[in-house]
Amino acid sequence: MAIAKLKPAPAPAPELVAEAAAPKKKSKLGLILAVVLVLALGGGGAAWYFLQSKPDAAHGESAVAKKPPVFVPLDPFVVNLIQENGDHYLQIGLVYQMSDDKSVDALKAFMPVIRNRILLLLSSKRPSDISTLEGKQRLVTELVGAARESVPGATPERGIESAMLSAMVIQ
Repeated sequence: MAIAKLKPAPAPAPELVAEAAAPKKKSKLGLILAVVLVLALGGGGAAWYFLQSKPDAAHGESAVAKKPPVFVPLDPFVVNLIQENGDHYLQIGLVYQMSDDKSVDALKAFMPVIRNRILLLLSSKRPSDISTLEGKQRLVTELVGAARESVPGATPERGIESAMLSAMVIQ
């Protein structure tokens, strides 16, 4: 019986040994993280750019800075309230916020009509009607409506944006 002798395998070439000893390719995780980071920074920059408060001609805003509001204080009102557990009176200060100077002129032109409507409105109240926060808010809404009804115009607001109470005393 013949025994075959195994020949030792030839030694690999030195280039092949160097390749086998070198680590495999790095995973693509680093590349993916870099791409995600670049996209996130780019997206954040784009969001910042578009969210800046710039005038938008498509929405009717002009490049000119918005004008500050125009306020018109009225002389104080003192009225008797409807009797409720005795006599009571109301002293009130009122300020209207107007949209522009033109609407201020219209408000001033119709001031006698406005004051008349306000006096009638205030004297129709009971102390309990206007003593709560909700009652005061309802009163302010009614005061705005009284002024708007007094000034002629094409728009329902007639340049009157809102009203604020500057003083209020019920005795």
